[in-house]
Amino acid sequence: MCGIVGLFLKDKSLEPKLGEMLTEMLITMTDRGPDSAGIAVYGADHDGRAKLTIQSATPETSYAGLEVELSGRIGAEVSLRVKDTHAVIDLPEDKMLEARTALKEMRPETRVMSAGEVIEIYKEVGLPGDVAERFDIPQLTGSHGIGHTRMATESAVTTLGAHPFSTGADQCLVHNGSLSNHNSLRRTLAREGVMTETENDTEVAAAYLTWKMQNGHSLGEALEAGIDDLDGFYTFVVGTKDGFGVVRDPIACKPAVMAETDQYVAFGSEYRALVSLPGIEDARVWEPEPATVYFWKH
Repeated sequence: MCGIVGLFLKDKSLEPKLGEMLTEMLITMTDRGPDSAGIAVYGADHDGRAKLTIQSATPETSYAGLEVELSGRIGAEVSLRVKDTHAVIDLPEDKMLEARTALKEMRPETRVMSAGEVIEIYKEVGLPGDVAERFDIPQLTGSHGIGHTRMATESAVTTLGAHPFSTGADQCLVHNGSLSNHNSLRRTLAREGVMTETENDTEVAAAYLTWKMQNGHSLGEALEAGIDDLDGFYTFVVGTKDGFGVVRDPIACKPAVMAETDQYVAFGSEYRALVSLPGIEDARVWEPEPATVYFWKH
């Protein structure tokens, strides 16, 4: 079943409350997916710097001494901020690829949750409220973000199987539904050099959009192409560094509702996810149309 939320802020004065609002929205969707939960937040841009969010089942050993070791390995200053099983590594943008390669050798037990200039992804097995508390999500600030609470159907309940999925820099996707052609599409993407790490169909959808954007498509154009290329039942909410997109399949059997005011654009699998937002009583509220791409950009 799964529950999805998303929030794109137009009003900068709300940015300090982004994590708090997203958390409250996601907790209302708990009964749609109690297996695992995750949130992606897009924060402030710092010129020339980037962030690598990683996860480990053994954070005490994985992160011990990592800041110093990685800095020496890539020949640049890095900082490491540990949050429970996750850690956010701040580093020079031009050292990102080198750092990812070094991490595979130095800490092969770690997994990359997200990479980019502004994105941070936190996800784990557990209820949304518990996951948000572990990572102190209500304290996160930013311009937009998306969240997901999962009811597993086609793959195991694991951290890697939780949403959001990120397969490109500052890109992520959450999904309610299932894809029927993900195995064949996974092989096609692999031939194009776009690899996936899990058996989850959502990761294939994320990788498909990454592939399209790597080949010159905007997020909106990539979502439009996906309507023809992705078979199944789905509602997608997607984030990029400065954008936020929503699309439903041509049948649109998965629930979705949106609201827009002068301050924000919000998405929820159900309206109850939106009721705590400021000014919701005056918002334009609608159900996204089938096979229609909705996209906002800062």
